[in-house]
Amino acid sequence: MSEAWRRYHEATKHTPEKLRNNRHFLDWKNMPEPFRHYEGVPVLDLPADAPVPVAGALEVLRGEAGARVARDGGAFLSQLLFHAAAVSATKHVPSMGYRYALRVNPSSGNLHPTEFHFATLGLAGWPDGLYHYRPSSHMVEQRGRGDFVTGMGVEGRVVFVLTSIAWREAWKYQSRAYRYCCHDIGHAWEALDESARACGYGAWAQAGFADDAVAELMGVEDEWPMLLVGMDGPAGEVSAGERELLGGCANRLSEEVVEYPLIEEMHKATKVWRGSPAESRLRVRLPAPRRADEMPFAVAVRQRRSALDFRGGGETITREQLETLLAVAARDGGGFVELWVYVHRVDGVEPGLYRRGMEMVLSGDQRVAAAGLSLGQELAGNSCVTFSMIADLETLTALHGDRGYRYAHFEAGAIGQRLYVASEAMGFRSTGIGAFFDDAVHRYLDLEEGGGQVVYHFGCGHPVKDERLSG
Repeated sequence: MSEAWRRYHEATKHTPEKLRNNRHFLDWKNMPEPFRHYEGVPVLDLPADAPVPVAGALEVLRGEAGARVARDGGAFLSQLLFHAAAVSATKHVPSMGYRYALRVNPSSGNLHPTEFHFATLGLAGWPDGLYHYRPSSHMVEQRGRGDFVTGMGVEGRVVFVLTSIAWREAWKYQSRAYRYCCHDIGHAWEALDESARACGYGAWAQAGFADDAVAELMGVEDEWPMLLVGMDGPAGEVSAGERELLGGCANRLSEEVVEYPLIEEMHKATKVWRGSPAESRLRVRLPAPRRADEMPFAVAVRQRRSALDFRGGGETITREQLETLLAVAARDGGGFVELWVYVHRVDGVEPGLYRRGMEMVLSGDQRVAAAGLSLGQELAGNSCVTFSMIADLETLTALHGDRGYRYAHFEAGAIGQRLYVASEAMGFRSTGIGAFFDDAVHRYLDLEEGGGQVVYHFGCGHPVKDERLSG
């Protein structure tokens, strides 16, 4: 059995020694373009007046479907993508004169390696074909005509192919970037799933497929297909003729693309898959909202932001809010990621380290420990609560080979997306933390050998104001 995952994971762990000896610097002139375009193909408008989903944010996180208010495929795609992948705000850095876009789906370093492609078949009022979403203009590029859904191997009137451009993350994070690419796929998957449900339709993920065959079907080169997401939509007639790939010329992202052999080796190993992971659908039980004015899903996801830092004063969250976060993070039946909880400021909960919900492991102030383990990032200690996501990589890779490494990070990213939306809905904010001292976390949690590996940190609390933000 290949154990490329173990070699990669060990090689990309953070240690103080590695950080001191790292001579990497950010080459701003070679920063990858954040938006992918395919030139020379038809560009289709998405309706600007698509109906807004009316479901509440916590209703969606409970697994409840919203009302189906879109009557045709164009309106459905517009409302779906506007609340899952579109640009939602901008930030301005005065010292550099640089403006950059924020999107509904979060991304490590706001670098957005994930691209949203989709195929349609029998979607009301929409031509069957293959498309690529342009978040910069909320439009889609038609890259193929005919039935591309059947070739994907997953059912749905709409089938998304989430691809990853590893260079976008590696530009900043070097070899560790593959972890973040997989996190981002998890965020994007969950964002699509939630948006589809808010629009009244079901969605399902398929992570077992032949990567190279899907890439060839789509005509992509520097993008790696990572996850398929099928979904329902307004029903129409199937009019697909003979499949025709229109192609299109992909824009160049950088003058130079630096190769990272560890990433290439790891991704090549994860292309091999056996079996197929079970479809994942969110089914959780949350406390019933106490107010009739629960924040709408459409508002929560559009105003979701990663907190720059948290106010570390006396502000707290309630025990009920923490229990809601834990319920949101849970999956029915055998998730492979467990949350350890550093409670800093939660009304009615003693500060300490907890696991399996609210089982105390260590009592006392955890703020210095949480920050120190997170590469000294103070926001992990200033939050009201911080999480260590521990994945059972041994079991996952025993079941699925090296490809199981992807699944662990997909799951962690999906959990993170649910925590983002739940926090926003309850009046505070969150931020994902991909950098931590891996083995120091394991020692602090007293994990036995084979007892899991940390794959993600996450903080929730009351954010400091980000003066750079607009929109």
